[in-house]
Amino acid sequence: MIVTKDRSGWIGASDTAMVMGNWRTPTWHKWWAIKLGIVRKDLTTRAMLAGTYYEHPILDALGVRKRDRQIRIRRLRLRVNLDGEDRRIHEVKTYGKETFKVTKAYWQQAQVEMFAARKPLCINAYRLTEAEYGNFFLPIDPERLSEHPVDYDPRWIREEYLPRLRILAKALKKGVYPDESLR
Repeated sequence: MIVTKDRSGWIGASDTAMVMGNWRTPTWHKWWAIKLGIVRKDLTTRAMLAGTYYEHPILDALGVRKRDRQIRIRRLRLRVNLDGEDRRIHEVKTYGKETFKVTKAYWQQAQVEMFAARKPLCINAYRLTEAEYGNFFLPIDPERLSEHPVDYDPRWIREEYLPRLRILAKALKKGVYPDESLR
């Protein structure tokens, strides 16, 4: 777990849904203000906090020792935090529902991680109980772990993600709101 309070100046793999989303919403504007360094407050929920605290115990339960590596692609202002062995990336996700689903946002994040690392990825999902949301120090139950490999889609990266990321990288370098003139 790389804990960096300052999210400004860089776009992470976990930001992919924002990169691909509607740039005209109030939520997007708040996110962009964080990226520009105008606002320091991060958009954190109870579920995100639990996921952060449980990430290392889950990796321990999986036997994953290599973790907290960061890849930076400066020209794209892309900063990707990774966990995993030499052969693949382990992306930990926690959830509270009965079944885990690889959502569009998770799939997109996985694509960016694989793009940056040039390695395959699997999502390791762990279902949290209400007790775990209230106490971040409970032991991991291996029965609630599941593995979800994600296939890499270079066409999506090339044709959909990178054009939008390049616009945002230019805007970030200039410290402005992105518009069509930055293409």
